[in-house]
Amino acid sequence: MLDTFSLRVAFGLVAVCVLVLTYFVTYRSTRSAYSGWWTLALLGFGPGALLYLFNGTPLQAIANPLGNAATILGTVCLWGGTRALGGRELPRWVLVAAPLASFVPALFDDPGDDVWPAGSVYLAVNAVLTVLAAREMLRLGWQLRRDDEPRMEYLRSVDSMTVVSCVFAAFYLLRTLVFVAVGPEADLFRIGFGSQAACLLFMLLMVATSFNVSILSFERESHALRERATRDALTGLFNRNAFEEAVSIMRRRSGGTGAAVLMADLDQFKGLNDGLGHQAGDRALVAFSESARTVVGERGVVGRLGGDEFVIVSFRARAEELAHAIDTAYRNADTQVEGDLPTVSFGIARLAPDDALDDALERADIAMYRAKAMGGGRAVRESADA
Repeated sequence: MLDTFSLRVAFGLVAVCVLVLTYFVTYRSTRSAYSGWWTLALLGFGPGALLYLFNGTPLQAIANPLGNAATILGTVCLWGGTRALGGRELPRWVLVAAPLASFVPALFDDPGDDVWPAGSVYLAVNAVLTVLAAREMLRLGWQLRRDDEPRMEYLRSVDSMTVVSCVFAAFYLLRTLVFVAVGPEADLFRIGFGSQAACLLFMLLMVATSFNVSILSFERESHALRERATRDALTGLFNRNAFEEAVSIMRRRSGGTGAAVLMADLDQFKGLNDGLGHQAGDRALVAFSESARTVVGERGVVGRLGGDEFVIVSFRARAEELAHAIDTAYRNADTQVEGDLPTVSFGIARLAPDDALDDALERADIAMYRAKAMGGGRAVRESADA
């Protein structure tokens, strides 16, 4: 087996190479938060390993505590990356507190003669941080599996990262327990959990983590591009193509039950734009969109066809009640628009299990224009017995 010095040199060089690749290939391309955190983690792990090279020299007294602090900082950033994957912020005080918790005890525990100054503290802090990182990954995997349609490529990379995090955490937990139980000089610790074993394992985990971070970053960027391609930029609602696809999916899941199609159009919207400006018009559109999305919830699909025209497919039984609830929420919205918001005309058509969506949309559109012809601000069905 390679000696500890050679392994630390190799680890440091690998960390620097992976750092350069992660920063220039992944982070600068995607700007994802977790790739940024992983870049910072490598900035801790690489120098930390190289600082330990000064063990056995006059600089050991300061290099060893600094190596501990740098490695702990890398582990904190690893935890930060796992939190970022789940959309959670890392408490910033941990970036200072955790490295200091390892550095200060080591500085006052004879670091010039002992290569493991305050070793139990250093290992325990690392163990806690790696367990927290593993917990974040397990939580994220559980959340993704609860989605109606989990992104499989993303989920596979998350699962891989979860395995890496759990291995990392298990290693540090066992390393801490063995260190406390038998000490750093015992064969059990030196062979199974000493610096040589740690360097080899960390190099494998570092490469695996960098690979997965790259996949996750580019997959999320691709997902964001797909979202922008299927969503209306102003309201965030589905555009026509994405709306039809979402309705198709919901119809399959509904088990053949019928649905209601509601076409909605803001009355006298042009007058609002001309009188108060396009910003006021945009606020009215956003207010209606948010009201419709909130009221419809997960039992339907809301889309914007263009301009001030919206479409809703709902699997609720009472379409008129739904239209009334959306209209009430819209009129009570805080939009900062001077005066009253434009009223809304709704056209309602039934979408039977064997109906084509386009046919139902056309019937709802005709009903909506009937509502506008009757003065607007009302909901009209396609026919009295529909």
